[in-house]
Amino acid sequence: ILKKVDLILQKGKVHVIMGPNGSGKSTLAQVIMGNPSYIVDGGKIIFDSVDLSGKDSFKRSQYGLFLSFQYPPEIPGVSVSGYLRTIYNKRFNQKLSPIKFREILKEKMKLLKMDESFLDRYLNEGFSGGEKKKMEILQLLVLMPKLAILDEVDSGLDIDSIKLVSDAVNYAKKDSDMTILLITHYTRILKYVKPDIVFIQKDGKIIQQGDADLALELEEKGYAPFGD
Repeated sequence: ILKKVDLILQKGKVHVIMGPNGSGKSTLAQVIMGNPSYIVDGGKIIFDSVDLSGKDSFKRSQYGLFLSFQYPPEIPGVSVSGYLRTIYNKRFNQKLSPIKFREILKEKMKLLKMDESFLDRYLNEGFSGGEKKKMEILQLLVLMPKLAILDEVDSGLDIDSIKLVSDAVNYAKKDSDMTILLITHYTRILKYVKPDIVFIQKDGKIIQQGDADLALELEEKGYAPFGD
């Protein structure tokens, strides 16, 4: 449950939300993306001066919003290459052939050290946890959204995979004004993806905001010193 969350994201900046389990971080991400499973009984979501409050997830994605799933679903029968080509063509109003799009994908997959054989597998079917997370970041590289919401993209990853994912996120942001909202429990990924603004969320509310030092203070002291 979210309680009058007032969150302002600055264009082109890296924002981080940290908070204990059950504080509503993932709920906030889903609400921003327009998941119909969540009931919004007040407030507005304004993005690039457009009120997205009444728009569905597909429309929000067309405006440039992207959400990486914390637990990506398996979709049997849908190939990785076919799925990515469909969302790419929708996002950029293109009609790229499978062969031409595959060449684009191979370059992006190198950043994540993903084997080309992934393209012929069914989406997330039989993927390890780490492979699913890389698949989410590959979608980010394909779509190049205006706002990327990354929900615990570092959870369950070893340090090498965290660095790979971080490098890909930094690459995506390098030549664009992409805004990033990173949701995480840990500061490990923040060694590689440098935050500009850090929020602490607790009991459904944003209770504190600061710079990168706030994340370090949180790691040292825990959540207890940060009251409502």
